[in-house]
Amino acid sequence: MNSGVLFTLSSYVLWGLFPLYFRSINMVDATEIIGHRIIWSAILIFFILFLLKQWDWLKKACRGRIILIFFCSSFLLAINWGTYVYAIVHDRTLEASLGYFINPLISVALGAYFLKEKLRSLQKVCVLLALIGVIWITWKTGSAPWLGLTMATTFAVYGLIRKTAPLGSIEGLALETLILTPVALGFLAWLYTQNILAFTTAPASIQLLLIAAGPITTIPLLLFASGVRRINYSTVGIIQYVSPSMVFLLGVFAFHEPFNVTLFIGFLFIWTAVLLFTFDSIRHSKLKKR
Repeated sequence: MNSGVLFTLSSYVLWGLFPLYFRSINMVDATEIIGHRIIWSAILIFFILFLLKQWDWLKKACRGRIILIFFCSSFLLAINWGTYVYAIVHDRTLEASLGYFINPLISVALGAYFLKEKLRSLQKVCVLLALIGVIWITWKTGSAPWLGLTMATTFAVYGLIRKTAPLGSIEGLALETLILTPVALGFLAWLYTQNILAFTTAPASIQLLLIAAGPITTIPLLLFASGVRRINYSTVGIIQYVSPSMVFLLGVFAFHEPFNVTLFIGFLFIWTAVLLFTFDSIRHSKLKKR
């Protein structure tokens, strides 16, 4: 197997297993989990940068415009992480998978609107089908799948910002965690003063799992960053659906979340959009090569 495919596939498989990790620490409040995720990720990332001796980017990062860009991206990343963890620990795994199924379609729509990228006919059909699926679920259940929509939208806008950002993947992630770390430390300190910091009273196994949030967050990102440079982006477009598919299967078969006819019909529209979108991406990639 091509090393790029292996690295990229590994990253999405690990992301697909995230619900098992977050379910194992669901006795800890979602906001505290995010605080630990930020802090331990920052420590690990800066340790890696220390080993690689990659500090030249810090001079570039001190410019006001770059700080503003990454302040926005870090804010979106924190909302995305928080929404995802909340969805998993509150038995809404299926809604989390829905968010990541429609995320690429929202990214395409944002690219067309903000970057003036022309949508192909089949891409327009895909976006419309996904929209119909969301409207169907909203109409039949009486409420929109807000968690899934928030996850999809925040990550799509995050991707749009990072697409035009002037720093590399690991340097950009380092700056984002650096921006978020004081907030996370302040929040955990406040929890401690209120005697509600779960980390101080939890068993050693839970404490270790919270510390493990650093490598669990960072390793898939590094695998993805390494793999995506070695393969065609159209291949990434196909592999990216491994993660939401795994999350969906865990929600139905491992966590036994209700999956009724209404949800099935809504997901069916979205899955059809995903299949057509993948087919269109492969076909367009082949045409470009020719």
